[in-house]
Amino acid sequence: MNILIFGPNGSGKGTQGAIVQKKFGVPHIETGVIFRVNIKGGTDLGKKAKEYIDKGELVPDDITVPMILNRIKEDDCKSGWLLDGFPRNLIQAEALWDALSKENIKLDYVIEIILDRQISKNRIMGRRLCATDNNHPNNIFIDAIKPAEKDGKIVCRVCGCETLTARADDQDEAAIDKRHNIYYDTKTGTLAAVNFFKARVKVIEVDGTPGVKEVSEDLMKKLQ
Repeated sequence: MNILIFGPNGSGKGTQGAIVQKKFGVPHIETGVIFRVNIKGGTDLGKKAKEYIDKGELVPDDITVPMILNRIKEDDCKSGWLLDGFPRNLIQAEALWDALSKENIKLDYVIEIILDRQISKNRIMGRRLCATDNNHPNNIFIDAIKPAEKDGKIVCRVCGCETLTARADDQDEAAIDKRHNIYYDTKTGTLAAVNFFKARVKVIEVDGTPGVKEVSEDLMKKLQ
């Protein structure tokens, strides 16, 4: 089963991707990891990618797409793969589709986690880190994991720790808006890429509004 997964920052895409990976036993492939492996391994593509990354520039698609193809041809992908983080725009979607077609690699499903833009933004900005354990989920905008209150003070809902903090990048509205501008763009951005695939493969749409459990149950039901 070969799958692409899409969802805006704040939609729980990474969490759902991990659930799909575990359920179907396929590798969860992220472009950032592919870049790091190729650069560390000193491959020709890695060396070319590093030149762009060192200059703070985006790695061109004619380098990224071959890296992805090389990765999904590895032995652990023989039973399928889940690609996350690419394509991010319409041009990349077209390039990936052409490359897969030339290699006779079938794309079985596209998963789209649908979430309102403002809700996505709230979820990012609402994250709170517990000083005792960063894995304790707390979010002031999600009812299921809202921090608790003790003596009028907000505390960790899991362990009661009184020190909850927000990551600086989670509070950077300009950066969040920039990422979302790309994602929610239906003309050239990520949603344009999703629409491109809708005309070619089965796209499974999942409402990302409910909790993680409800979203994963809906997703698994539709993937059967």
